[in-house]
Amino acid sequence: MSRKKFIAGNWKMNTTVEEAVALAKGVVEAVGGVSDVDVAVCPPYTNLSAVSQAIKGSNVKLGAQDVHWEAKGAFTGKVSCDMLKSVGVTYVIIGHSEQRQYFGETNGTVNKKTKAVLAAGLLPIVCVGETLDERNGGKMDAVIDGQTRGAFEGISASDAAKCTIAYEPVWAIGTGVTATPEQANEAHVFIRNILVSLYGKDTADKMRIQYGGSMKPDNAKGLLALSDIDGGLIGGAALKPADFAGIVQPK
Repeated sequence: MSRKKFIAGNWKMNTTVEEAVALAKGVVEAVGGVSDVDVAVCPPYTNLSAVSQAIKGSNVKLGAQDVHWEAKGAFTGKVSCDMLKSVGVTYVIIGHSEQRQYFGETNGTVNKKTKAVLAAGLLPIVCVGETLDERNGGKMDAVIDGQTRGAFEGISASDAAKCTIAYEPVWAIGTGVTATPEQANEAHVFIRNILVSLYGKDTADKMRIQYGGSMKPDNAKGLLALSDIDGGLIGGAALKPADFAGIVQPK
């Protein structure tokens, strides 16, 4: 089945408002007219509103890097789905490895966030992936299986079809090390087979699985050519419009 490629830039904890606007304008200039690939940028919370205005009228969509599952209340430092919607957010990254590693994210909180995002009419980008120790210890399959099933527990097939999964081998994030195309595609096939077991082949075939481990302009074409890699969740290369454009439209 032909799935439209989806490239999302995760800016992480980078850019002031002024820097974010300049970067967003650069992305729009480089790829804002592209229609055969879905494109999103995910700046920090403080820059969402300004970036929303900077990308207005282009094909570039706005994403957030996280969300809280509650609608409102005494959750200092957290942001709700309605807050994100009010500034024009379309996509929300959930369960990024850095959230899991540093900030106590669990399969349970990923599930609650995914349900909240779907209920709000936003589109989740659900991250899964193993550490180097887990891969070397033969636990990769069990970790990815647990994270995927945990994220989608109690979620219907129709809602699951609205989700994107980002496979991010933790050992290849920000390290400059990239999984070989064969390693990456093998993991994507494994994830899609989990989705088949949960939802059936039709739904699994509709769901996009991005690769999120040091995708760059010089390796994007090879990775994106593989059967089950449907895009990328881009970190460092998303901070330079030319590099990001080289992934959205690899030469």
